[in-house]
Amino acid sequence: MDHAVFSRTLLHPRYWLLWLGLGVLWLVVQLPYSLLLGLGRLVGKFMYYFMAERREVARINLELCFPHMSQQEREALLRENFASNGIALFEMAMAWWWPKRRLARLAKIEGIEHLHNAAAKGQGVVLMSLHFTTLEIGAALLGQVVTIDGMYREHRNAAFDFVQRHGRERHNRDAKAVEREDVRSMMRSLRSGRAIWYAPDQDYGRKASVFVPLFGVPAATVTATSTFARLGKAQVVPFTQSRLPGAQGYQLTIHPPLQDFPSGDDMADALRINQWVEQSIAQQPEQYMWVHRRFKTRPEGVARPYAKRARRRSRR
Repeated sequence: MDHAVFSRTLLHPRYWLLWLGLGVLWLVVQLPYSLLLGLGRLVGKFMYYFMAERREVARINLELCFPHMSQQEREALLRENFASNGIALFEMAMAWWWPKRRLARLAKIEGIEHLHNAAAKGQGVVLMSLHFTTLEIGAALLGQVVTIDGMYREHRNAAFDFVQRHGRERHNRDAKAVEREDVRSMMRSLRSGRAIWYAPDQDYGRKASVFVPLFGVPAATVTATSTFARLGKAQVVPFTQSRLPGAQGYQLTIHPPLQDFPSGDDMADALRINQWVEQSIAQQPEQYMWVHRRFKTRPEGVARPYAKRARRRSRR
């Protein structure tokens, strides 16, 4: 996919409100990092009270995944999770607009040798990540020191799509955006020795998924990780990032590549991945994106745990 290019059509009046909002966000994000963390927590508090549907999704997910916790403990975790989501808004803007040097000072990176070793062998890498709230800034920080191609889905708003892609691409102009459905391009990248960011921790439906436990709950889990590794002749290298306490920045960890993967058994591989997902989330549950409907696809005869979405009225 070509790099983002500005078009005069993005100046159409229908985008003016978005440009105004982004301009205000750009101004706010020039504040010191510690102040942005505080503002983010405040935004997260508003999100908790005004995003009722997402709040209930997160609450149900926490009930399913942490039944051993008391209701009070889960509620405290839920509120902290929304604070993390609020901070993520400013982290996104930091990743897109902060000077590279200012951003780089926040990064503590461990395990980069695993990517260098794969590159030295000319072997592709499936950089297996998770949907933490720090996803955007973690990818930006890592992209400053190593070339990582990203899975990409075009945003419906063309102006936002441009800003998002431009903000991501500026850290490493050699990096490519690969459409999520473009498997052929992904295979070519892996076979040519490139690394691709990929997160297998969401519910992508029944197709190409198997049901294996996640926190003890049967979860539709994609088998694509095994397929990419096999067809792309690539290593699967786990990657996590964490927001450190006290405005210390971010810990990025590239873990050793999975051994004996894929095994040839999609069910066993999916279970292994979910066990890693569990372990990674358990280390920082407040920073995970619980607002996604992770358990929306259920085994036959099992009811969905979430309420039905309210239908949006179509514009005439």
